[in-house]
Amino acid sequence: MESGTLLNIKQVGLRTIQLEAEAISGLQKLVDDEFGKAVRTISDGTGRVVISGIGKSAIIAQKIVATLNSTGTPSIFLHAADAIHGDIGMIQQNDVVLVVSKSGESPEIKVLVPLVKNFGNALIAMVGNVSSYLARQSDIVLNTTVDQEACPNNLAPTSSTTAQLVMGDALAVALMELKGFGSDDFAKFHPGGTLGKKLYLRVADLYIQNDKPSVTPDESLKNVIVEISKNRLGATAVADSGKLLGVVTDGDLRRMLEKNEPLDKVTAKDIMSVKPKTILPEALAIDALDLMRKHDITQLVVASGGNYLGFIHLHDLVREGLI
Repeated sequence: MESGTLLNIKQVGLRTIQLEAEAISGLQKLVDDEFGKAVRTISDGTGRVVISGIGKSAIIAQKIVATLNSTGTPSIFLHAADAIHGDIGMIQQNDVVLVVSKSGESPEIKVLVPLVKNFGNALIAMVGNVSSYLARQSDIVLNTTVDQEACPNNLAPTSSTTAQLVMGDALAVALMELKGFGSDDFAKFHPGGTLGKKLYLRVADLYIQNDKPSVTPDESLKNVIVEISKNRLGATAVADSGKLLGVVTDGDLRRMLEKNEPLDKVTAKDIMSVKPKTILPEALAIDALDLMRKHDITQLVVASGGNYLGFIHLHDLVREGLI
């Protein structure tokens, strides 16, 4: 490929990004009282949000549905073409209907809107033409007008669908804030995959699967080495009657051996770190990972009220896919 052609391609890509960025920036002046009314209407409703559209707007509608559902606002998608052939029956009495359209003049939209109004549902338009049929017939209008599509012919939905997507995100986040939807709520809706584990997996779920290496303060160096090596955690706790006194890691052993001191009299208390990094069992596993990264270590002592409970290792977090 000639360098000039490659340069032209890059320029087209950059121009597209610039135009869509301008479309998003332009939304700031369009988030007005109507936006607030839309959020309140949905929040105060006792039903679902039924979101409909046609063409590319239908795809955006599906994404908005997914975002609302995952953030605590029950929503369903209704394709505008299917709606006028029977699927409109999914709209229930207390549902709020949101119709997404650039022109607001699509034939399917013009058929759907009167049906929704006859049902008596609140109708919100997310539309790029505030003078359109859809806008005039709706109770609330979310204005997603853009100056120009990124398409060189100013035809293919590009900037306009980006604006719809961002307005949908703004709607979802505003509803989250209004409802006080927090990380614990989010975890309930995202139990699977890495995201879910970051939100709900706790240290207590992991450390109990490991051995619980432990020596007393007066244990010999040999016993310390055996305890560390057999449990494959790279460390052992030093405890007395269940109380955590310190920890000996393989790093502590190496540093002690480098001193070239007599080994026959060395005991656990001579080489232990008396202020080991600890974590509570109820802490999130992701917090354990952050602590390990902060201190550049591979294990943490799990302790509560000064009592030694066990170890959580970096390998546990790798196994769970948190890294």
